[in-house]
Amino acid sequence: MLPTILTHLERLVSFDTRNPPRDIGTDGIFDYLRSVLPGFRIEITDFGAGAVAFLAVRGNPRIVFNVHLDTVPDSPHWTANPHGLRVTEDRAIGLGACDIKGAAACLIAAAAQTTGDAAFLFTTDEEANDARCIAGFLAQKHAFDAAIVAEPTAAEAVLAHRGISSVLMRFSGTAGHASGAQAMEASALHQAIRFGGRALDHVQSLANAEFGGLRGLRFNIGRLEGGIKANMIAPSAELRFGFRPLPSQPVDDLLTTFRGMAAPQALQHFEETFRGPSLPTGEDTAGKFARAQALAASLDLPLGAPVDFWTEASLFSAAGMTALVYGPGHIAQAHTADEWVALAQLASVAENYRRLLGDTAALVLP
Repeated sequence: MLPTILTHLERLVSFDTRNPPRDIGTDGIFDYLRSVLPGFRIEITDFGAGAVAFLAVRGNPRIVFNVHLDTVPDSPHWTANPHGLRVTEDRAIGLGACDIKGAAACLIAAAAQTTGDAAFLFTTDEEANDARCIAGFLAQKHAFDAAIVAEPTAAEAVLAHRGISSVLMRFSGTAGHASGAQAMEASALHQAIRFGGRALDHVQSLANAEFGGLRGLRFNIGRLEGGIKANMIAPSAELRFGFRPLPSQPVDDLLTTFRGMAAPQALQHFEETFRGPSLPTGEDTAGKFARAQALAASLDLPLGAPVDFWTEASLFSAAGMTALVYGPGHIAQAHTADEWVALAQLASVAENYRRLLGDTAALVLP
């Protein structure tokens, strides 16, 4: 099946689905998908701003396979055309080959060799943290109880990952000469730095928190800017930070804690700019984890360890569906110049897809 997979992957990589700029319409790559999925009922929904969902259904499946087709932008460090697939003895190289058009090629190839129930949801907005497609899909009536989300998990089923939250903070101060004693408290930059120190100490105190093999809270101050020059008290400062909680760490509680670490008189603005829930998420995370574990076992998928990166599987979980993550490729090869996926993993994942789609009983929830 590998030659067929590579033929599909070559075509999928050739389509420019970079995000940004997410200049993606309902033709192009979707015309190709329609042409290679005969016998499927097709529904295309344009959610605007290049966010397009393509749902293909055959029969009456209970499980939907989700694959995002948008990619990150390429960089000047690519050694060849990123939209031209290159195949070596052990790998396929191309923009999106690992994250995650390789999985799409595997599903297409498996569908052609089977006649069982199947449902594929292809989307184009994952790389911008703008989940219009999944949100739109979940808002509609559907008959699916579980979702298998393709991301680079080294051909192993991942049942848990961290959430993600990004925050913008603005601090205000009072401008003045830096020789004054008031600089210690009046500087917006000083207040931002003090917040950072308190936040880092708090994160360190959570180092022993654990869920399913994941430990601690991931935290990063990604940007701090403000002030005018060394001899002037900074009248304003802006700080951006992000954190990745365990499934057992409520995001709202963490946000309240972090906000309380800033001096009230200096904190001008505190805004969560993006949130992606953990997997599993919501109430009864332990129960959801157990159900995902049972699903993976019933499908005879090899189990992998929980991961630190975020996926849209958590959105399905938040909607009450059983969700797991499974796909070819390793996260270390994603988002890199000369991105690649191992041929052996493409073959392994495609064979599992073929096995599942060819056996209607395999896709019945435990």
